[in-house]
Amino acid sequence: MSKPALVSRIPPRDWLNNDLIMDSFFDYLAQKNLNLYPAQEEAVLALFDNCNVILNTPTGSGKSLVASVMHLKSWAWGRRSVYTCPIKALVNEKFLALCRDFGSANVGIITGDSSVNANAPILCCTAEILSNMALKYGNKAAIDDIVMDEFHYYSDRERGVAWQIPLLTLSDSRFLLMSATLGDTSFFEEKLTQLNGLRTLVVKSEDRPVPLDFAYNETPLHESIAELLRDKKVPIYLVHFTQMDAAEQAQDLLSIDFCSKDEKKAIADALAGVKFDSPFGTEIQKLLRHGVGLHHAGLLPKYRILVEKLAQRGLLKIICGTDTLGVGVNVPLRSVVFTKLCKFDGEKTSILSVRDFKQIAGRAGRRGFDTAGSIVVQAPEHITENLRMEVKAGGDKAKQKKIVKKRPPEKGYVPWDKGTFQRLMDGNPEALTSRFQVSHGMLLQVLSREEDGVQAMRGIIRASHETDVTKKKMRKRCFELFRSLKERKILEVTDQGKVFLNIDLQLDFSLNQTLSIFMLDALQLLDKEDPNYHLRALSVVESIHEDPDLILRRQLNRLKTIRMNEMKNDGLEYEERMAELEKMEHPKPEQEFIYHTFNAFAATHPWIGQEGVRPKGVAREIYEDYYSFNEYIKEYDIARSEGVLLRYVSYVYKSLAQSIPDAMKTEELWAIESYFGTMLQNVDSSLLEEWTRLDASNVRNSTAFVATDTFLNDSASSNLTLPPKDITRSKKEFTVLVRNAVYAIVRSLALKNFAEAAAQFTPSTHELNEAISALQLETFFADYDVEHLGLCFDTAARGAKHTKIVNLGVSEKGDDFYWQLEQTLVDKAELNDVILTVLVNIDASREAQKAVVCFVSLVRL
Repeated sequence: MSKPALVSRIPPRDWLNNDLIMDSFFDYLAQKNLNLYPAQEEAVLALFDNCNVILNTPTGSGKSLVASVMHLKSWAWGRRSVYTCPIKALVNEKFLALCRDFGSANVGIITGDSSVNANAPILCCTAEILSNMALKYGNKAAIDDIVMDEFHYYSDRERGVAWQIPLLTLSDSRFLLMSATLGDTSFFEEKLTQLNGLRTLVVKSEDRPVPLDFAYNETPLHESIAELLRDKKVPIYLVHFTQMDAAEQAQDLLSIDFCSKDEKKAIADALAGVKFDSPFGTEIQKLLRHGVGLHHAGLLPKYRILVEKLAQRGLLKIICGTDTLGVGVNVPLRSVVFTKLCKFDGEKTSILSVRDFKQIAGRAGRRGFDTAGSIVVQAPEHITENLRMEVKAGGDKAKQKKIVKKRPPEKGYVPWDKGTFQRLMDGNPEALTSRFQVSHGMLLQVLSREEDGVQAMRGIIRASHETDVTKKKMRKRCFELFRSLKERKILEVTDQGKVFLNIDLQLDFSLNQTLSIFMLDALQLLDKEDPNYHLRALSVVESIHEDPDLILRRQLNRLKTIRMNEMKNDGLEYEERMAELEKMEHPKPEQEFIYHTFNAFAATHPWIGQEGVRPKGVAREIYEDYYSFNEYIKEYDIARSEGVLLRYVSYVYKSLAQSIPDAMKTEELWAIESYFGTMLQNVDSSLLEEWTRLDASNVRNSTAFVATDTFLNDSASSNLTLPPKDITRSKKEFTVLVRNAVYAIVRSLALKNFAEAAAQFTPSTHELNEAISALQLETFFADYDVEHLGLCFDTAARGAKHTKIVNLGVSEKGDDFYWQLEQTLVDKAELNDVILTVLVNIDASREAQKAVVCFVSLVRL
């Protein structure tokens, strides 16, 4: 593969200078017939003058091109640059774009879910990843130049601290801060220069390449959509503030036929070969074929990426979604329609901030396609409906008196009108607010430094953008956190006062959850010899994470339905039944132990504040009943929110993998960790697939969940090649994968799904391998239930004692290495006299990145 045009113009480093790099860049622009806007040119010249730059220009004004200059200059001089932004979707998008500009060997990505080419000279990552690097290595981090896109996230209540940390610690790095809605930037101008000693230039402009026109509509939404379609102001983005509203609106649009036959054929051609293999996939496919896109965090990433690609090709007329597209994901839009001007922010419903409004509105208008972008704000629905009834009544006073005016919603609503719209349109973005806070994870990262971590932590708090009063509180909390870590021997202090982390912790050990320390305390109180230790431990892990409310509501509804039928059969009166249902809660496994342990913990750890545990049993239910991801989605009818479950499972998995010391893990707990890790990899690998397609010849893709503690290494080489992860290297971890693969077969047998069971066996040339069909399996188990009372598949039946590796060897040819494994099938009559014997092909497993199982025999003793 030839070098991408952007980097191919750079002269050899032996006779390189900034003028040559800049000339090469401007030659590239000339070849592309691109001209810089004044603000772009000012920012580019400042970067070549070795300044920090704060770029505050509207959406669509070419900030990404300025960022590319930062990367180009850094790469040309053998430096390392990092691009960071708030959401994984945008990180993924920028990663793929930079691969095209700089070559995939030069670009890496880390998002927490996946790691590809992590030591590349150009790295894309989420703000939290950059923050962790900054905390762990300080100014020794292998980071020379930093692009922080969508920097207004500095004010985000939950995540803002991640945007502040680099500005406190990376004194040897140069910064490019970018956003369309920064507000007053004088504070950051001063702090950046104070940090690294470089001059900081603020480049601000209100000029939009594509101007916007605004309208406030007091007509029904469907009429507003029809008008935009008629005027060909497409693609249209319908902005909602809940995922349910977005999905319902997308469904409603199926009744409108706004694509021609040729347009539908183009969409169908673009979807050829695309797999819609999740429960909501069929619905997504139907919407897309109709020219409607759906885009929100509740979707699987692969569907969001697909919507973005189709939109970029101009194949979608309307996209329904939430305000997430306001964060700069590349979806070209002609019009943006606000269905509301208020939203729930996690605490209360309030009118949009000026910043939020301008971020979302700024998505309208495609440079090179549109002469203007259109912003439409809908009046509240009840106002629109009342006006419609008044118009229908005309001047007839009798009819007007009969009008029963529709009232505003009682919940989730704050009134807005045309004046509200005007204020948001004319207002300036609010000032950015510091969200600095101290956590266990922060403390662990800083204390793991080679130098004095205690002094480094004091320096971070001292440099933070907080008031003196708040800094004093932070120092106190930091001491309390330090003491709790010391008490649990997660860190130790020598007689000379040096602090070091416990060497028994795994390389990627992390305590990023506020209540991770409580989790470790609670796990230590459990008996590791208890047969249910692994399940009890999983419940403790779940209790420290946010509730996936939708799933918990569905669990509770199911329990209420069962209980209601029981009470009806018992003859209870309606009022008694309702009172009983009011007392019910969603399943909370181990709640008595968790609450009791937490209350004792909180009494001696006042720094917890308002935090509380939340017992629940989502991951536990999945594992106990051995659900696949798709099966669980169907079980609770949550197809519209597949991403909610995916995200929750990923949080639980990360705590299992990174927050529980290996010494506290039993074989069964390892199995749970492996089960969820494999599930996450199988559900959505869209990013890795896309990256591999870009340049599979230069860089081999690594698997997800790779430890990334390698940032001090020299990573300037452009010829870096990453081998695929060898899943067979660790016998313990591979054994878990094998057990899970065999359990999946046993589960199919227990459910009498013999075709599925047979399909999970892989043919082999090994002499012991036999063919087995669904009919043969069905015949074998035809009379099984009569004597055995049925096949068990609970956690006890999946115990390690029922799985035995009886032979390790090679084939006669000596080229394939095999494990032979015997699985005892546990039955309800406790006869346990049927043995399933399989071969595990090691080489094939390594190649397939999963356990490859071959059938040998199924016999009754």
